[in-house]
Amino acid sequence: MSATRLLVLGVVRMFGKAHGYQVRRELLSWSADKWAHVAPGSIYHALKKMAGERLLEEVETDEEAKGPGRTAYQLTADGEHEYQQLLGSMLADASDDQSVGALSAAVSFLPTLPRARAVSLLRHRVTQLEGQRANALDILENGVDWGQPAHVTELYRLWAVQTRGELEWARDLVARLEAGEYAMFGEEGNVFVQPPV
Repeated sequence: MSATRLLVLGVVRMFGKAHGYQVRRELLSWSADKWAHVAPGSIYHALKKMAGERLLEEVETDEEAKGPGRTAYQLTADGEHEYQQLLGSMLADASDDQSVGALSAAVSFLPTLPRARAVSLLRHRVTQLEGQRANALDILENGVDWGQPAHVTELYRLWAVQTRGELEWARDLVARLEAGEYAMFGEEGNVFVQPPV
């Protein structure tokens, strides 16, 4: 799954309609180029690709701007569905193939979810992380010999420590959300609105 895809959909959704330069400027202000490795070219590519997939639709072109016209986009109903799917899976999925950038992108849009849904997704993540940590510790404690060089056990030590840190963070976030921290979607003070589709 692509963090860039979620970030672009999320920013267009946040503005209601946006052109590539707005999306790029917003993501750069979040330093997404560093933590999600979002390159300017990938933003414009994602906009065009998702427009072709009918997740975004062109709503206007600013012909009076200096330079080439800027095409603005907004989410379609399919785009809103894709946004919700990506956000949910990136929050809930702690599998090895999920990148830190994907989780960071999902956390960026956490307040766009109702509180109960965010808690449920994060609890699912906690369950996965508990299983991953237990597996790594079991291998370390029982000295499973798969014929690999002895130093490969350092990978399991690394994974156990990394998983412990992420597990602590996820449990803490669930507790804070359950205690009412952050204004979530549908609550007073939440700045994110459901776009009309």
